[in-house]
Amino acid sequence: MTRLSGQAVRLTVYIGESDTYHHKPLYTEIVHRAHAAGIAGASVFRGIEGFGASSLVHTTRILSLSEDLPVAIVIIDSDERIRAFLPQLDELVTEGLVTLDNVEVFRYSGRTK
Repeated sequence: MTRLSGQAVRLTVYIGESDTYHHKPLYTEIVHRAHAAGIAGASVFRGIEGFGASSLVHTTRILSLSEDLPVAIVIIDSDERIRAFLPQLDELVTEGLVTLDNVEVFRYSGRTK
């Protein structure tokens, strides 16, 4: 298990739910690559409404159901590991937004087996 404490970097990738990579959801590919790269953790969050560079609003409201809701993939690890992972994101994310934030890790612990 990766140990993580103190200063770290939060990488957030904003894409559309319908974005794909080789016929699989793009968010799945990003999470699996982060796992393979030994990143401390990654989570995918599905938005209920939003818009991006295209200025097209996507929403879950019943009168305007969207098949391309916003998705945020949040990945946190050391600056070194996150920056080493960026070239893979450059290959995968052709439309969307990628941000980096400095964060302080207060607690990072997994379940005991």
